[in-house]
Amino acid sequence: ARDGAAKFCQRLLALAFQIDSTRIATFMLAHDGSNRSFSEIGVPDGHHSISHHQRNPDKLRKIGEIDRFYLKQFGYFLSKLKSTREGEGNLLDHSMIVFGGGISDGDRHNHNELPVILAGKAGGTFSPGRRIALKQEVPMTNLYLSMLDRMGVKAERVGDSNGRLEGL
Repeated sequence: ARDGAAKFCQRLLALAFQIDSTRIATFMLAHDGSNRSFSEIGVPDGHHSISHHQRNPDKLRKIGEIDRFYLKQFGYFLSKLKSTREGEGNLLDHSMIVFGGGISDGDRHNHNELPVILAGKAGGTFSPGRRIALKQEVPMTNLYLSMLDRMGVKAERVGDSNGRLEGL
């Protein structure tokens, strides 16, 4: 049931982009601190509880199932954008979609080395299909500042940003 509701919301969001009702949105399937369960994918435990896994193999497997669920939802949304024609390309070609989380290890509450996916070509200003490993700690807000640039919004800072990401 939740999978169907998520897909409906994603179709609605893609439609909002398509008709230019909005070009900026946030879509959250669940706040991980809410302890939402995922019984529909075989994980009846609360996400937050199992995120404090202490390297327990069963909890790590369950976290992996939840991550796969999220990635499946993300893939569905990207496919909706890619299948929607817009101008000379498709909606994904003209979008910037960020997928990720704010904690890299729930056991330690780490906010560094975040796995982030940036999808879309931003009208040709992004080169997709690459992995970029940053050599030092960089605030996530540097990405947001770089995205604002591509939207024509001139800002000196966003939150704790200290520059722009090069090579996107």
